[in-house]
Amino acid sequence: MFDLKRRRDADEKLVLLDVREPFEIATAALPDATLIPMGEIPARVGELPPQTPIVVMCHAGSRSARVTQYLNDNGYPDAVNLAGGIDAWSESIDPGVPRY
Repeated sequence: MFDLKRRRDADEKLVLLDVREPFEIATAALPDATLIPMGEIPARVGELPPQTPIVVMCHAGSRSARVTQYLNDNGYPDAVNLAGGIDAWSESIDPGVPRY
């Protein structure tokens, strides 16, 4: 999580992929995230650039871990999971992001 903050602060080129549902994103989101719910990933994976690092996030890290594995298995070797998800981000990095 702190690595993501460092990378964002350095304006590193990466995709922040939020795999939560629309109702969750309406409650708390990071403004530069690409929003693709977990269930839509197989149909929309082609929207993601395979040569760009991808940080996958969800609420607490479970769904994003599964999506990260799917991406790694399907031509996205630089996909990583944001452990703790947006909940940990809100708690440790940016308390301005609402918790739910």
